[in-house]
Amino acid sequence: MMQMLQAGGISPLTDGRRQADNDNPKGYYEHEGVKQLKVDNSFLEQAQGNSLKVIHALLKDLPAKYQYEIIFLNRDLHEVIRSQRVMLERLGKPGASINEDALISIFARQVQETQQWIASQPNMRLLCLDHHEVITQPTVSAQAIASFLQRPMDIQSMSAAVDPTLYRHRKT
Repeated sequence: MMQMLQAGGISPLTDGRRQADNDNPKGYYEHEGVKQLKVDNSFLEQAQGNSLKVIHALLKDLPAKYQYEIIFLNRDLHEVIRSQRVMLERLGKPGASINEDALISIFARQVQETQQWIASQPNMRLLCLDHHEVITQPTVSAQAIASFLQRPMDIQSMSAAVDPTLYRHRKT
């Protein structure tokens, strides 16, 4: 998603600390400040007009003084768990000790609660996109994003930024 936004003309706010690797060969597009939103959100001033990657669990920590256009990428949670486990295994780190079904149930509830919370916030607009559809129908997704953001974007470049070969942990 961050690659699509960048290709469409929206610069990402990143700190460049986490470099591209085998798990994300095109990069992570992250900013360490996101992890500290509750403590210090002063870096958000730089985010105005840019894109910023924030995981669902931290969206509630965004300060109310800004307006947000949130593009929420829904992905099959089995795929998310599989992808995380492969990455952790490759890094030699332990994964969650909880079984997959319980973990998926927890994540699903968190995602639903977060999306409901966003919808109730007067300073937030929400566009939910399906990860699989973004990969398989990038032009349709790019058009939806441009329409949601109400700004001209390079739809062709956004579509071309989607690399279906990186969709490696899809549910079969």
